[in-house]
Amino acid sequence: MSKFFKYKSAAELGAENARLGIDLRFSEDLAPLFQPLVVGPRTIGNRWGIHPMEGCDGEPDGSPGELTFRRYQRFGAGGAKLIWGEACAVTPQARANPRQIVLNESTKSAFMRMVADCRKAHCDANGTDTDLLLGLQLTHSGRYSHPHPIIAIHDPILDPRTTANRATGARVTADYPLITDDELKRLVDDYVRAAKLAVEVGFDFIDVKQCHRYLLNELLGARNRPGPYGGSYENRTRFAREVFQAVRAAVPAYVVLATRMNVYDGIPFHKSANDDGTPDTHALPLVNGWGMSEGDPFTVDLTEPLRWIAEMRALGVTLVNVTMGNPYAQPHYGRPFEYAPPDGYESPEHPLTGVDRHFRTVEAIQKTFPDLALVGTGYSYLQEFLPQVAAANVRDGRVSIVGVGRGTLSQPDWVRQLLDSGKLDRKRVCRTFSYCTAIMRAKQHPLGQYATGCPPFDKEAYGEIWKEVQQLNVKKS
Repeated sequence: MSKFFKYKSAAELGAENARLGIDLRFSEDLAPLFQPLVVGPRTIGNRWGIHPMEGCDGEPDGSPGELTFRRYQRFGAGGAKLIWGEACAVTPQARANPRQIVLNESTKSAFMRMVADCRKAHCDANGTDTDLLLGLQLTHSGRYSHPHPIIAIHDPILDPRTTANRATGARVTADYPLITDDELKRLVDDYVRAAKLAVEVGFDFIDVKQCHRYLLNELLGARNRPGPYGGSYENRTRFAREVFQAVRAAVPAYVVLATRMNVYDGIPFHKSANDDGTPDTHALPLVNGWGMSEGDPFTVDLTEPLRWIAEMRALGVTLVNVTMGNPYAQPHYGRPFEYAPPDGYESPEHPLTGVDRHFRTVEAIQKTFPDLALVGTGYSYLQEFLPQVAAANVRDGRVSIVGVGRGTLSQPDWVRQLLDSGKLDRKRVCRTFSYCTAIMRAKQHPLGQYATGCPPFDKEAYGEIWKEVQQLNVKKS
């Protein structure tokens, strides 16, 4: 049963908006969502984007699997004109799980098939792909790399949460080695190699991922790292700067340079005795962190993120996707939810407060950079009222592109639905059940990771997988 989301109309949701003192806006005129937008040297046909939704369904060698191909065909046919391809590790050691995709010479042909299938599906359903922007997210998982963490800093809050040895469950301790400066310098070449291959296989944009406390995001907040990649703002942004410079020099000018970036890291939360999310014990001033002050970790501080966005634009970045938090440590920041996953905590705040946090933060960035193609987050929680709120945000200049994540798994054709009927299919709207998260957290699969999707509304592909995961949870309990 829903704990928070009991709204039967936009009016009821508006009343809750007033009660909470937040700033959700509504518009029945969806036309702003179907206006074109210039993104660097390209123009996209509407303001809808699909977030990088990792399916954990690649093959052991890093090539896309059959469920990966299926997912991108469905995304392509759905009608969104920005498809932000999922996390692709720049080296096998940088994967977050053993089924994360990796682009290299041996997997190149499979990626070509994935891109071609996606584009064909888009053309078949929408007439043309000339106004479609399809990209790939290049990632290094850093602290969350599989099978061993690769950390840039020692953090008194995150280290006790980071598994150093999956077999024994041992955690990272003070003597665990940091990635060296020389290793970081060599890693720039891995980003360039992957970016060149991404262009060869047909992607339109390259995302250098800086979010969710993975390696580049960890470096942005690495105040206690010694040497040229930590400490000062200039040093903490150095590695990402070197990657952007190298990639921009290596790929053609028509390729859009992008980033999905945390603008706020936040403090980790854990499940309390009553199942609510509770902040981990922490000392002030904070040792590390990005987008939050050392003395007030619960408030977004855009001082450094705004400075860095301005510098990235000078480096050639023309597309920015804004996100927050850490899905392993405080998922309610990044993706406000109604139902917690089996191993997670109940939301410590009204989820609409989290949605509003996203909208206000993105608006502040968009107002600072009005000509920047900016992708917003936090929309799936709004369920069937998502289009009205999205239209108002675009209309009011709060955001350029509306990004949808979990909602694409339950109904990847949502843009076509709006074009055809002006509304969403209520029977397939994502209710933020967190089943997709629960499957991702299950590791007992023979390949070390279950593929994930939306079991309630895509039973054909994920119904049996969900039954397996449920049985595992029963055995554990």
